[in-house]
Amino acid sequence: MSDKLVDFHCHLDLFPDFEAKVRECDDLGIFTLAVTTTPRAWRRNEELASKTRHVRAALGLHPQLVASNGREIDLFEKLLPLTRYVGEVGLDAGPRFFRSMPQQRAVFGRILDACVSGEPKILSVHSVRATTEVLDMVERRLAGSGNQVVLHWFSGTRSEARRAVELGCWFSVNAQMMAKLKSKEIFAAEVPLEKVLTETDGPFSETNGKSSTPSNARESVMAFAEAYGLSHADASSQVLKNLRTLVG
Repeated sequence: MSDKLVDFHCHLDLFPDFEAKVRECDDLGIFTLAVTTTPRAWRRNEELASKTRHVRAALGLHPQLVASNGREIDLFEKLLPLTRYVGEVGLDAGPRFFRSMPQQRAVFGRILDACVSGEPKILSVHSVRATTEVLDMVERRLAGSGNQVVLHWFSGTRSEARRAVELGCWFSVNAQMMAKLKSKEIFAAEVPLEKVLTETDGPFSETNGKSSTPSNARESVMAFAEAYGLSHADASSQVLKNLRTLVG
């Protein structure tokens, strides 16, 4: 089992060959979390993923789309009881999306509150330039709820990483983010390897100049291995062990 891959954050429905990509993940045995950017996209993802062994569909409302699609929070709350997985959700305070931060906060707050009101969920969370605020909301709204937060493509500081670990958060890493020395140093110093999963964030990340696909989770494993001084085989086994721990 050590050669199996984990892609815990990938936008399969944004590839032109969406259905083929789902089949490919299943045929190759790549454990893939297919995140969505709007609630309306979830049903088709769930329809395809439900026929597979290795793909799961996550219900999302991407913070970068809240300005245009924020009203879909009502649909999100309606669909939430039908899935265990939530993503992509969170906050984005980058220059392009800062103006929508008040609306983002309101939507993310409703998402977290909805997760508390039912069966515990596993959430893949976006936190660009907003890590502290995301952690504040997670601590305030999810404490003791049994929900599990996985910080996708973490870009916060060393102290924010330490706080996230103290709050019980997980992290999903890809090769592009771990190519930065700062990221490697933060993870090696602050994040237990037992709390790390791999992702690609395809098609938004690149591998060798092309959009990353779930198969490129192999490069994510290599980056994880390098950061923690592990062999590729040990890193791969650790990621699979972590996935089993998270999803039970």
